[in-house]
Parts: sequence; structure tokens; C-alpha cells
Amino acid sequence: MTGYAVVDVETTGLFPGGHDRIAEIGIVLVDPDGRVEDTWATLVDPGRDLGPQQVHGISAADVRHAPPFGAVAGHVAERLRGRTFVAHNAQFDRRFVWHAFAALGYDVPVIEPTTLCTMRTGTQLFPTAPRSLAGACLHHGIALDAAHEALADARATAELLRVYLAAGARDAVSGWDDVVELAATTPWPAVPAAAAEPVRRGVARERDTHFLARLAAGGRRPVPAAAQEEYLGLVDSALLDRHISAREHDQLAALCTRLSLGRADADALHREYLAGLAAAAWSDGVLDTAEATDLAAVAALLEVPAADAAVLLERAAPLGEGAPAPRPRRFTVSPGDLVVFTGAMDEPRDVWHRRSREAGLVPHGAVTRQVRLVVAADPDSLSGKARKAAAYGIPVIGEAGFLRVLDELARPARSHPPGRVAYEPVR
Repeated sequence: MTGYAVVDVETTGLFPGGHDRIAEIGIVLVDPDGRVEDTWATLVDPGRDLGPQQVHGISAADVRHAPPFGAVAGHVAERLRGRTFVAHNAQFDRRFVWHAFAALGYDVPVIEPTTLCTMRTGTQLFPTAPRSLAGACLHHGIALDAAHEALADARATAELLRVYLAAGARDAVSGWDDVVELAATTPWPAVPAAAAEPVRRGVARERDTHFLARLAAGGRRPVPAAAQEEYLGLVDSALLDRHISAREHDQLAALCTRLSLGRADADALHREYLAGLAAAAWSDGVLDTAEATDLAAVAALLEVPAADAAVLLERAAPLGEGAPAPRPRRFTVSPGDLVVFTGAMDEPRDVWHRRSREAGLVPHGAVTRQVRLVVAADPDSLSGKARKAAAYGIPVIGEAGFLRVLDELARPARSHPPGRVAYEPVR
């Protein structure tokens, strides 16, 4: 008897075999007596947006580094072959795993007769215990520290299995030994193991460096005006939502390479950009705290020291010597612009459409070159719309960033009493 493979998958939705896919899989190998032998997990690139990210918490920035299921199918098969498939609400996980293999052309014996469900078993052994994984773990004193993380859920399910085995599940559950024997003896197709390494959550923090860190060091050089405008235009669109996504870091680094901009060149252009923002903020003679805070946030994103940003802000004051002239923003969103939405957002799509129309924007169903902006559940979304937008150079922003855009569109011209300064720069 080879034991059990306890599995949990996090997915883009509820419907395997259709549009939904596995986004993370965790496997815990357990011996016949319930002792853990090995654990394995990886994020999986589903080739589409990640669905309900507020539930599973997987970021697109991390999944960008993950292999597709085809690249890890051999590793999954190696761990499932000859073992009883176990999961909590096993029909859900089993169907997703079976369909993932089927999409690659493999008919694997991850089927109901080779599967055991800890939710069903728990109901038979402990009728008064909760059915959910979290509830069952609480009832039996099992730690579940990171619910909806595949390996954490699989570990917790493996602990439930151990409890149930100790409580006599083999005898109490009809057909248990038949399921185990069938799983051990049913042959698997040969699924070659690729060289893909497993990828865990948080990988983006380890691998995705700031775009400035990727640029060559060295002194400044003259940068042609056209190159300056192209670079600062991309900076402006990336900062539209006051967040630089992993995709935008890649785009900025790639543009610097194409334009032969080094770290010193980019830093000088960033200071020019901040000076323009400061001048625009002071253009009505008033600088309020929100504007000052915003400029400080932009400076941090561009890695300009806070003290240097404060100096730029002070120099832009109307009475300061050498104050720069306000420069128009290079990227703007205006009434009449087309906007596209993608992904499973926190609020219903029709709510976003209504808000867009109220601001004068035009919701659109597909990404074309005429679209001005794409709003995604995750700025690094892997959806087809987001990928197409990136190819066209259309900014992709999140919901919070889009609320900022709507706020700017709705904001009336400010009016302050003459001579009143709402914010005094530090001198």
C-alpha cells in the first residue's frame, strides 16, 4: 500500500473544462498510517486572469514567474501515481486536476472511484463537526494558518486525514480499502517531467527589482529631446494610478535600454518630471497638503530622495527664484475616451460602467488601438485584454487607480482666497 496524495488547488473560478484553470496546486504525500512523507507546491500560470483574487490572494506579479500546468504535469503525475487522491470537497479538486491533464491529452485515473473526500468522511465519523475545512480544523484543533493557500490547505487536510484514520475511517467508511486498492493498481499514462521549478507566492518580491536597479551606472550624457519625451510619456502613464506594476517596471527598463538611458540619465529626467509636477501643483498659487503628499509619493516611486523632492517643491513656489513653468501632463484621460474592464473585480462590472459614463468616459468591450485605458482587477493581469493593451502601449491600472482617475475627472477647478497658502514648504 503506497499511501495517499492529499491535494488542494486554487483556481480562477468554479468551472473546470471551460474557461477556468488551476492557479496553484499543493500536494502532501501521506503514508498508510497518516504520517506526512513529503510536500510539494507551485503556482501555475493559467494563461488568463486570476479570477477571484480577493478569495485566493494570488497576485499576477507572482504568477508571471510561474510555469504553465503542462510544464509541471510530469511532477504532479509522479506524486499522484499509485496513491489515493484525497481532498476536502474532493470532487472540486479532482475535476480540476483531471481536466488539466485532459487538456494536455492525458486520461489520468484521477476519478471518483480512486478518490477519498475528507469532508464526506468527517461527516460520517463526526456528524456534529462543521463541514468546511476551516470549521473541521477548528473542531479538531488543527492549525490552518493560511486558508486558500494550496499547500496550507493540503497540509490541514492531511492532518484531518490522520485524525480520521486514527478514528477508524478504514472500517467506518464503506469501500475505503477498495478505493485505496484501485488507486494503487490503476496504471497511469507516461507523463514526461519537464525541467520547470516550482514557484511559490512572494516570488515577485525576490525577482522583480525596481527598473532603475536594472540600468547601467555611469555619468550623464545628452539625451535627445524626442527620447526625453518618449521616456517621460511612459513614466507619466505608468504613474497614472500612482503605482508601478511589475509589467510597467519591465516596460520602463526595456525603453531605457532601447533609448540607451543609464541610471544617471533616468534620475535626471525624473527630477525634471517632479519639477513639472510641483510647478503644476503651484500653478494656482496654492499648494495643499494632498498635493504635497502626492508629489512625495511620486518621488518615492521614482527613487528620488525625499529631501531632494522637497527642494524641487520649494523651488516651484510662485515667489521662488528659477521656478519652472508648469508643463502639461503627457498622458491624460478625458471625457469621450474609451475604457475597457477586465478580470473579476471587487465591484460588479455594471457599477464601473455606470461610474465611467457619469465621468464622461465610454466603456468598451474589446481592446483596440483607440482605447485609452484598461482597468483590471490586478494591474499585472494575465488576461487577454491586458496582454493586448500592453502590446499596444495602453496603460493597465487597478480599481484604486481608476477611482483616482474618476476623481480627477470630477474635480472642479479649485478656488482659494487670494494669498492663502494651504501648505507651506519646509525651508
